[in-house]
Amino acid sequence: MQQVHLVECPRDAIQGWPSPISTNDKIAYYRALLDVGFDTLDLGSFVSHKAIPQMADTSKVIRSLHEEGHLESTSRVLVIVANERGAREACEFEGVDDIGFPFSISEQFQLRNTGANIEEALERLCRIHEHVVAKDKQLVVYISMGFGNPYGDEWSPDMLVDWSGKIIERFSPHVVALSDTIGKADGIVIQNSFSALIPTFQETTFGAHLHATPWDALEKIKAAYNGGCLRFDGALRGIGGCPMAQDELVGNIPTERMIEYFVGLKSWSVQDARAYAQAQSMAASLF
Repeated sequence: MQQVHLVECPRDAIQGWPSPISTNDKIAYYRALLDVGFDTLDLGSFVSHKAIPQMADTSKVIRSLHEEGHLESTSRVLVIVANERGAREACEFEGVDDIGFPFSISEQFQLRNTGANIEEALERLCRIHEHVVAKDKQLVVYISMGFGNPYGDEWSPDMLVDWSGKIIERFSPHVVALSDTIGKADGIVIQNSFSALIPTFQETTFGAHLHATPWDALEKIKAAYNGGCLRFDGALRGIGGCPMAQDELVGNIPTERMIEYFVGLKSWSVQDARAYAQAQSMAASLF
């Protein structure tokens, strides 16, 4: 079995949580997650504090973890940005490895999510890419609404391949992650999408940032894996997701389900079982 790359996304879990989570609690939680052995930790974002107040302390969190030496773990550290200002700030942190940008192939969602249309988003991505390259970071592009949208905007597998090709040709991202933003994609669509993309762009790593209900999470994990995907985003307890799904049962893929499945396939292993148990306990108290 091929080894998979698991991305734990406490940023996606925390950013929409209705109760404030303190900086100290985040730091303690991230320490445990870094010890688990996740391949990448998506731990914060450099975006408008007014838009996402839970992430206003990202700089402080990263600085503290770096000073403690926790960012010297084997996990890569990823943060999300929405514009050039965010990218410039994020790239100044030595402990940050990857810069993620959400690019929607649904015009309406791009406007709602970042206040830019698709052409403006491409220009933002161009400037972000310049900073990423200059600071020797890696670019991760999330294709939001990657499996369709609720607005009636055009979507098809060919359109997904076309946009992926444009992004890869222009920016050569380290990862292109397909996002099931509202959690409505079924297993057939997910598997077929990855099956179309991965053989076409063999030099590019594709990831799956899927949202799901508790009862269809495993189906979506299997579908992406059977389509050839080897990089998966999740969050402990399945917390988070997109509020535009308008369904409180739709959240991130529960990390516990991913670990159970991939450990069973011998495609991934927990580095520190004690840290994993501690992280699960902390997640239960935080959320």
